[in-house]
Amino acid sequence: MACSRRRFLETVGGAAATAALAPISHAQAPARGLLIVDAQVHLWKGHTPPAGNHRQVADFTPEQALTEMDAAGVHAAVIHPPGWDPTSNALAIEAARAYPNRFAILGNFPLDRPESRTGIDRMKGQPGMLGLRFVLNQPHQQAWLADGTLDWLWPAAERAGMPIALLGPGLLPAIARIAPRHPGLRLVIDHFATPDRNWSNLPELVATAKFPNVALKATGAPSYSNEPYPHRDIHGHIRRLYDAFGPERMFWGTDITRLRDTWRQCVTLFTEELSWLSVKDEELIMGGALCRWLGWNLSAA
Repeated sequence: MACSRRRFLETVGGAAATAALAPISHAQAPARGLLIVDAQVHLWKGHTPPAGNHRQVADFTPEQALTEMDAAGVHAAVIHPPGWDPTSNALAIEAARAYPNRFAILGNFPLDRPESRTGIDRMKGQPGMLGLRFVLNQPHQQAWLADGTLDWLWPAAERAGMPIALLGPGLLPAIARIAPRHPGLRLVIDHFATPDRNWSNLPELVATAKFPNVALKATGAPSYSNEPYPHRDIHGHIRRLYDAFGPERMFWGTDITRLRDTWRQCVTLFTEELSWLSVKDEELIMGGALCRWLGWNLSAA
């Protein structure tokens, strides 16, 4: 697997470093090096994303993603089926079935239909399905986190042992309400809770770290920087969140199809540019902590 230059100096010699950077097989996980697991990727087929959002291509298939992951030294990724492709849950399941040591899934289902309350039962047990993820940005969804519409969802997911990642208006106040009421529900805040140019949400985001069942996806980091790579203007913000959540509840990832940075740059932003991260921190943030949170035993996949 891929390792940072700092990790080479600290942990391995030249021969081991060469082995660690060997090409990754689509079907077989590498045997040594830093485990790198991307906390968020989208896959789709036959449906071009809305303009101005993700790559303007009709397909981004599991095999295309694996080719790019291999080139960047990324061992595995968690698929988030995108809303613009109505068949994306099925595609994700197909990918997880074909490549169980490369892909897992945070799935989704409509939350406002008569059959919604059986959605967790339908999702749980599907190949690679380790949790759920809901983006509540559509106009009719934007009050759901505050108005009680989803009050049935939290205890249902808690009973089922299904973590939930969330994004939408009013997310941080909602997390502060939901987390203490459902201490057995593992919650994940997406994309640093989508900060503005000044990261004005940082104090409120940091405050959610007091709940031990809340974790943070450090995904899409380059898109929240006003500077080119290595995005030094956000290093301090990431450090503050690291201090709050710790490496056990901070998950690296990309959302690669909406970024200008390469997958490799997204890796090295954390493994080479954040010099205050220890080797142990890297092991957790770059994949180990995410796998523990979701219950993904890659060694057994």
